[in-house]
Amino acid sequence: MDLSAWVSTADLIAIAVVIVVTLVSRFLLVRLVRTLTKRALERARQRRKTGGNRAEQLLTAMTFGNQERYEQRTATMGSISSSLISITLSVIGILTILGILGVPLAPLLTSAGVGGIALAFGAQSLVKDFLSGMFMLLEDQYGVGDIIDTGEVKGTVEEVGLRVTRLRDPSGTVWYVRNGEILRLGNQSQGWSTAIIDVPVAYDEDPGRVITVLEAVSREAEEAEDLAEVLLERPTVVGVNAVSATTMTIRLIGKTLPNQHWQVQRWLLEHSLSALAKAGVRSPAPLGILPG
Repeated sequence: MDLSAWVSTADLIAIAVVIVVTLVSRFLLVRLVRTLTKRALERARQRRKTGGNRAEQLLTAMTFGNQERYEQRTATMGSISSSLISITLSVIGILTILGILGVPLAPLLTSAGVGGIALAFGAQSLVKDFLSGMFMLLEDQYGVGDIIDTGEVKGTVEEVGLRVTRLRDPSGTVWYVRNGEILRLGNQSQGWSTAIIDVPVAYDEDPGRVITVLEAVSREAEEAEDLAEVLLERPTVVGVNAVSATTMTIRLIGKTLPNQHWQVQRWLLEHSLSALAKAGVRSPAPLGILPG
């Protein structure tokens, strides 16, 4: 088949140039994306090697301990970026070749525009879900294993997708939440958590004496081996938090790794009550039995 009857030599050369430029551009851009992805992973591994105090070391181990999750998120974004680059350059290259061949592009672009608008109206919720999922992955708002609160549902993340996130609530129910419907999000597994306990004693006890006993418990907690992997710093005895007709409440707070505050709260409450009993600090009087 003689192509010269259909396409001139100049047009063939122009088409060949467009194809070469498209392929070279795609190669360079995809390689750039892969290089940036690789550097991001290397920086993450380098940050894991940095030292610091006890809190910084525990938080670093918690934040970057799940390297598989970080690598998966980075690889996903790199793959999405590479696909978008390939699609965009391919569309531009095809339109350019059609223009060289003399195909009228105005009707084609108009039809595509009308079809795109109709598709956008019909699938706007789907597009919204995918865009929300992409930004969620890019910003690392949450991941598998995190405990999150979406406003309507609170539970543990079991699967993260570009369109739907799967959660399991404390009762065991599995929820499928569309990413585009998540308007606000609370993540209890990022950063750190706070253990808060209120220790009740008799209302007429000496506050300074009680606080001294609890400060000794706080120092003991800092050195406890069973809390070494979850407690970020020594708990603080805030002081008197509330007083009633029979009870004075002393509050302690401690900074822990995410979702580990329950363990620290139980430990502090158990050892505080034991230490107060050994020190002879009286418990609050039962209701209806007031002193005096």
